[in-house]
Amino acid sequence: MPEASVLLAAALECAARGWHVFPLRPDLPDVADDHAKRPAFPNRCTAERCDRIDPRCKTAGRHVGWEDRATTDPERIRRAWSARPYGVGIACGPSGLVVVDLDVPKHADDTPPPEWAGARDGVDVLAALAERHGGGIDATYTQSTGRGGSHLFYLHPDTGPPLGNTVGERGGLGWKVDTKSHGGYVVAAGSTVAGRPYTVALNCEPSPLSGWLAGLLAPATRPAYRPAAVTLPPDRRGRYVAAAIRNQVAHLTAAPTGQRNHMLFASAVALGQLAAGGALTDADVYAVLEPAALSTGLPPGEVARTIASGLRIGARQPRRLTTEGRAA
Repeated sequence: MPEASVLLAAALECAARGWHVFPLRPDLPDVADDHAKRPAFPNRCTAERCDRIDPRCKTAGRHVGWEDRATTDPERIRRAWSARPYGVGIACGPSGLVVVDLDVPKHADDTPPPEWAGARDGVDVLAALAERHGGGIDATYTQSTGRGGSHLFYLHPDTGPPLGNTVGERGGLGWKVDTKSHGGYVVAAGSTVAGRPYTVALNCEPSPLSGWLAGLLAPATRPAYRPAAVTLPPDRRGRYVAAAIRNQVAHLTAAPTGQRNHMLFASAVALGQLAAGGALTDADVYAVLEPAALSTGLPPGEVARTIASGLRIGARQPRRLTTEGRAA
């Protein structure tokens, strides 16, 4: 466990960068890995079960959690870290950060699903995502985590809705790739978890979040009106589009576990090309793909985000139909 002076220095350095910090539980020998990452506040005090005993909550008349308590005030930081050798947590939202957390497998059986076959860790998955979406991975302030992963710090976009948190494949970017922003925090360099140190791997200013990443992380915008069914004209053009829809839905519903999100993305791209060419609307694509994807067990948030991503990619290569019903 680092000395209190080392942890205080780490907290003050974060604050000097404009990053809001708060105490994490001290990394004591008998504290489990996950517990050492938790805020150093009483367990009983949560947003759902706040008894107003904590002075801050009592004064505010509401629950005041770790995100509210995070600060850049040097005096408050000195007072807190002079009490105990707390770990240092960085509140990403108040700090204007989006942190991409690239993890590594934790055990021999922790292997990628078929969609990410060949990937060794979150770094490989992020590289594959960048290639898939025609983007790059900008050099930025980077930490090495205690387990050998990486934290990439990016500046939150100035425009658009606030970004939240995503977790791996459960509605997130992919295997071993989490993201933290509003409502999320990360352990700061200088701290340890289960005796393993977090260190600075690249010391520079955080870069702005790339547009392609911001697009993937933005809350999916669904059409205000989504028809229950797609109505097509009874001509060869309509029959061609109907066949395309049937094929994509069939492929999606038949996809095995581990490949369903990838198939949903591919189907959204294919139908998104037709939508960009005028044969369908984005609302039509949602209407046919969303129920099919949900029937396979994919989470609603993941479904909406993946369809939106596929539509954006498909729009880059519109497929227009001739009067004979063939794709131009």
